[in-house]
Amino acid sequence: MKKTTLTFLVALALAACTQQATLEPVDYVNPNIGTISHLLVPTYPTVHLPNSMMRVYPNRENYTTNHIQGLPLIVTGHRGGSSFFLSPFQGDVAKAPDVISMSYDNEVTTPYSYNVDLDEMDMQVAYAPSHQSAVYEFTVNNPTQPLTLLLGTRNGDLQTDGKSVSGYEELGRDTRVYIYLEPEQQPASIDLKGENEGRKTFNLAFPAGTKEVRVRYGVSYISAEQAQKNMQREVAGADVKTVAAKGRDIWNKTLGKVQVTGGTDDEKQIFYTSLYRTYERMVCVSEDGQYWGYDKQVHSDEGTPYLVDDWIWDTYRAVHPLRLVLEPTLEGNIINSFIRMAEQQTPNWMPTFPGIAGNSNTMNCNHAVASVLDAWTKGVQTFDLAKAYQYSKAAITEKTLAPWSGKPAGVLDAFFKKHGYFPALAVGETETVPEVHDWEHRQPVAVTLGTVYDEWCLGNIATILKNQEDADYFLQRSGDYKTIYNAETGFFHPKDSFGNFIEPFDYRFPTGIGARDSYDENTGYEYRWDVQHNIADLIQMMGGKSRFVAELEDMFSTPIGMNRYTFYATYPDHSGNVGQFSMGNEPALHIPYLYNYAGEAWRTQKRVRSLLKQWFRNDLMGIPGDEDGGGMTSFVVFSMMGFYPVTPGLPMYVIGSPVFQDITLNLENGKTFLVKCQNYDPENKYIQSAKLNGKEWTKSWFTHEDLMNGGTLELVMGRQPNKAWGADEKDLPPSFKMN
Repeated sequence: MKKTTLTFLVALALAACTQQATLEPVDYVNPNIGTISHLLVPTYPTVHLPNSMMRVYPNRENYTTNHIQGLPLIVTGHRGGSSFFLSPFQGDVAKAPDVISMSYDNEVTTPYSYNVDLDEMDMQVAYAPSHQSAVYEFTVNNPTQPLTLLLGTRNGDLQTDGKSVSGYEELGRDTRVYIYLEPEQQPASIDLKGENEGRKTFNLAFPAGTKEVRVRYGVSYISAEQAQKNMQREVAGADVKTVAAKGRDIWNKTLGKVQVTGGTDDEKQIFYTSLYRTYERMVCVSEDGQYWGYDKQVHSDEGTPYLVDDWIWDTYRAVHPLRLVLEPTLEGNIINSFIRMAEQQTPNWMPTFPGIAGNSNTMNCNHAVASVLDAWTKGVQTFDLAKAYQYSKAAITEKTLAPWSGKPAGVLDAFFKKHGYFPALAVGETETVPEVHDWEHRQPVAVTLGTVYDEWCLGNIATILKNQEDADYFLQRSGDYKTIYNAETGFFHPKDSFGNFIEPFDYRFPTGIGARDSYDENTGYEYRWDVQHNIADLIQMMGGKSRFVAELEDMFSTPIGMNRYTFYATYPDHSGNVGQFSMGNEPALHIPYLYNYAGEAWRTQKRVRSLLKQWFRNDLMGIPGDEDGGGMTSFVVFSMMGFYPVTPGLPMYVIGSPVFQDITLNLENGKTFLVKCQNYDPENKYIQSAKLNGKEWTKSWFTHEDLMNGGTLELVMGRQPNKAWGADEKDLPPSFKMN
């Protein structure tokens, strides 16, 4: 029986009412995909405009939660809670708690609107956001009792002038989010309900008989006055229907940058929902040409919008590369934002997890350098490369490489510089290094592999800048993954400071929660392939193409080896398992494409299609791990289009197997790139032959220049593999540098 969702049924009804012949891209977005998590954190059905700072989702644990805890006003960071709270109440407000737990029904979420019925309140709520403001409407079914809107802050201050409420909530690090909220109807009164240690609540009271209340509000990171300006600029006089219609148009224009034909409705929902998720971050926080900087000052953006909120450990792999295809101007603005962040913080290090209130030294490595190199080599050169290099180099050489630490380089970093690997604790050794996080540990293999990739990026930027000394130094160091390669086992193996591999050792079950004594969130099987910048060398290290392919197949075939309760208690991020492979964590995303490098592109075509079918579905558990704001769904977008950026920093894409018959990319430069499948059938996943702009194409990859120049990649598909396509040495994807 074919699956449907409430969102899709609403979209169908909308299309019918407006006499549209076909659904538009935004109609295929189902924000509830993945809202029940497999293990850790679910996705959230976020209502927002693309890359805009106004983001909300229901205040609840996940989709199955029976109650919502007030209505959201703004989410200031990805996966964060709502700042401020808004709760409608009917009856004697003196008996109401500050935040009311409300059961709900008939919830409909789209990217541009939110509608829900509140059971006990017997009312309907409608909502629509603009970029820095929004509108709520409350429709009361039985208006025999007074209606009160409770507006509060958990850690801040609010005030009223009798017509509106304004104030702020503290975010920490001397950063505040401000609000200005104004009902369209004059309240009978606005009274202070309560105040206690930063928690402050106002009652906006409306008399019995009130059938509808419309509320408009603006938010700001600069001031309450700016929040009011943002509201007046964007939603003055507007109702929910008008704001939602504008938002719908914006989303259609954005999602319409990729047009697909063929495929099932479910596949289109998965695709466009995944594309929508990649626009949740980063968010533009320029307000009338100004922004709140990391030095806690208001700055002019000088005509270049300022964006924040990124987890680069996740997003450098596919989200940033996807923007370089669909939104190159935006990606240039983001790199400029990174540079501004580095300039405004002390020390001047490139950020790793830049949030609203400042940078967080979360996870490991310093992959902003990869996005810098990737942007420059793909033609986005609207930033100061020398400054980007200076701050990236400093982050990698002056800051400790110890995960989750912002401390200066210490003894472990000196060891890494001298010996080429980050040392593990020896058997029986106690941790004494102050830079090492108590919970996150050293993660020595993950740090080594990630940092030598970062050094490869530094070396390439130094080459562009004609700094030959640095180029030679960092490119030579980028081969230091060999220092921890165990030739006897064919795995990257933690090594202590005495030069000894840690023994005994099981690559399936490394010690530490999330394998953090050696790796990070994944086992040795996942990190075995984490040499993104030199796959060709990895193939040689493993004994050649046949052995390389055999070991890839072994990873997908080897069971996890223990009961799942025990396994996931230790490795909760290692979800979406196919054998030892984890589809639910970002270091795995490039792995299915590695068969191309060994001349067996047909295996990539098979594997990518099966992973998409198994783990990315149009249902509430349709995402296999922490989605991380586009970190994983960008893999889905690329893979369903039929190609993937295995090596950010090399301007090329490895070909997989398109899901749709035709994929048209409407590029920012006015050109179009078409991926066209001849002999299309959903089961025809294997490439028989190919043409690029009418010429025979036997390479299992193409360049970014090929894409941005526009043209057609024509693939003849079949049910059985053509094992000869892409198999010749001359047709293999490049490693380390472009062919």
